[in-house]
Amino acid sequence: MTSYISHTSVDCADAYTLSRWWQGVLDYIEDPDDPNLPGHEECLIMSRDRTHKVLFIEVPDVKQVKNRIHFDLRPTEGTREEELARLVDLGAKPIDDLRRSDGRGWVVLADPEGNEFCILRSEDEVAATS
Repeated sequence: MTSYISHTSVDCADAYTLSRWWQGVLDYIEDPDDPNLPGHEECLIMSRDRTHKVLFIEVPDVKQVKNRIHFDLRPTEGTREEELARLVDLGAKPIDDLRRSDGRGWVVLADPEGNEFCILRSEDEVAATS
């Protein structure tokens, strides 16, 4: 017997607003039978093929320390630098720059509520340096 991950849960102050932000970052969709609305305490988004789901849950606690689990994002097209610029334009805040001179590494960012995530090189960028 084994288990699988049903969805990833993210504690937050405003489930609707944060779910909409991540929906734009990931190009995810809502469940058409259960749309997210302002004021909902739980908002679910999912990949277009519905294989990955993220559930945003409102909690009274404020974020105080570094996340123990986070997303590592890889651009589906374009470069890490282009995706980094897009994410910053969407409101992500750079936290730490761990890019290396050989192109490896990543940039740590924070979403609008301060949750950390990383942006890696695209698969094409990785293949070009292998």
